[in-house]
Amino acid sequence: MNTLNIKLKPVTAEDLDAVVTLDRICFGRLWSLETYQRELDSPYCDLLGLFSTLSSEKLLAMGCFWSILEEAHVTILAVNPQYHHQGLGQAILYFLLKSAYDRGLERATLEVRVSNSPAISLYQKFGFKRAGKRPNYYQDNGEDALILWLSGMQQPQFQTTLAQWYTMICDRLSFFQE
Repeated sequence: MNTLNIKLKPVTAEDLDAVVTLDRICFGRLWSLETYQRELDSPYCDLLGLFSTLSSEKLLAMGCFWSILEEAHVTILAVNPQYHHQGLGQAILYFLLKSAYDRGLERATLEVRVSNSPAISLYQKFGFKRAGKRPNYYQDNGEDALILWLSGMQQPQFQTTLAQWYTMICDRLSFFQE
């Protein structure tokens, strides 16, 4: 049953309060309102959100990447904890990678806390491989970050992979609206 009425859309200035709220819930204020505004203003940034008109929390998940040369550097992937384990992380990651593919980017990279097993599992499910470690990367506790890479995004088989991921997302979120 459609209980969330989920819709993907680019984040706009009108959504920034919801973005900052989700950032606070998920990351404890990783970025400020001004930082997110700079992301919106940059032609090298894609900031996407999964929104619901039927939930008390309008913004359920968000993701962001920077386009740097041929690379998508995923900077944010957040799902409201109330909606964990419902496929929203898969959906937002898929749409980030699809957007990067559409931009003609060759690779994607990101950093993730070594202790964040659910996120690491999600990224590996989408083909990311470990490329290294950044010692003491996170300022809040000095935790190390794993560097993960996904390559071959402009290879012919990647379009097939995107189609398979899309089917997986739609099967999981049968009420999803694009």
